[in-house]
Amino acid sequence: MRVNLDDRAAVEKLDTILALRDTDEYDKQFSEGWQLSGQFDLSSITAPIDRIVVLGTGGGSAASVNLLKSYLFDELRVPLQLNQGYTIPAFVDERTLVIVVSHSGNTEEIVSGYEQAIEAKAQIAVITAGGKVLELAQIHGHAHLLVPGGMMPRIVLGYIFLPMLTVLTKLGLVADKSGEVAETIQLFSRLREEYGLQAPLAFNLAKQIAQQMDGLTPVIYGTLPFFDAPAWRWKNQLGENSKVMAFWNAIPSLHHDEAVGWDAPAAMLKGYHFTLIRDVEDSDKTAKRVEISADILRERAGAVQVVRSQGVSRMARLFSIVYLADYVSLYTALIRGVDPTPVEVINLFKSKMGQPLVQVQVR
Repeated sequence: MRVNLDDRAAVEKLDTILALRDTDEYDKQFSEGWQLSGQFDLSSITAPIDRIVVLGTGGGSAASVNLLKSYLFDELRVPLQLNQGYTIPAFVDERTLVIVVSHSGNTEEIVSGYEQAIEAKAQIAVITAGGKVLELAQIHGHAHLLVPGGMMPRIVLGYIFLPMLTVLTKLGLVADKSGEVAETIQLFSRLREEYGLQAPLAFNLAKQIAQQMDGLTPVIYGTLPFFDAPAWRWKNQLGENSKVMAFWNAIPSLHHDEAVGWDAPAAMLKGYHFTLIRDVEDSDKTAKRVEISADILRERAGAVQVVRSQGVSRMARLFSIVYLADYVSLYTALIRGVDPTPVEVINLFKSKMGQPLVQVQVR
């Protein structure tokens, strides 16, 4: 079934769990998330912090960690590492801050890592909507912030990214970011008018990119050191929301290996859609590499799109790309007649592993 993205009634009927509405309301979510973050009591964290490990999986927590790493690349002076497996690094000790992030509170990899962090006597802060993770935090007296539940974790960055940023701010590891948060919230309000369902295809970049991608395999290229995370997020959203295979990489590193793959047979390259991300903080050499890459790929690929970040602060610019990516991923599903919210393969894995299934509700 093909769907006209300008047919509002058809699109809304297909979007059963209101993913588009939740995306429209990112400004509201980030406002609430920022206010909630201010309530995070971190008085139980007393030791000096030499390193940070975040336990997180999936499109919400893992994406937030990667965005935080890119955002604070040139400011945070202690190492920050994302840990997505069942075990934690050997270096975790009493001078390690372990931030435990599980929206459901029952992600088995996170629970396992949390229990090991307790044994390692790490300093611990928890962000969750409930479950076993909350239970452990309460039993052991760890700092914890209870965030709203019932939503798909990939749509609740405001309840994950902002609390993690607040932890770092309250511990004196980074400067106050209130001004950048305010700008980001305002930017969401403006971009919603450009990317939302009410904006027609002729003037809606998100719908246009989704239409270009339709039938092609998406590849997203970001830039180092600040805009690799949005490319990673975009690829993941295309998997979870759009139900398509997608790939990502970052310039300039991809020019030392992956770019050789552009010499693949013409019939193969014509099956790919490349999106390249540009930002004002790209160095002159990086910017030149992006433009050269786009020129080369236009001669070989099925389609090429260069997108530019918007906003003044780095936070706003990062989330301008995230916001565009989220809308594109939803429209890429909806144009094919696919409901973007259900994650049947993830639930299949969970059922075979004996885990609780992903549950969402219309709010």
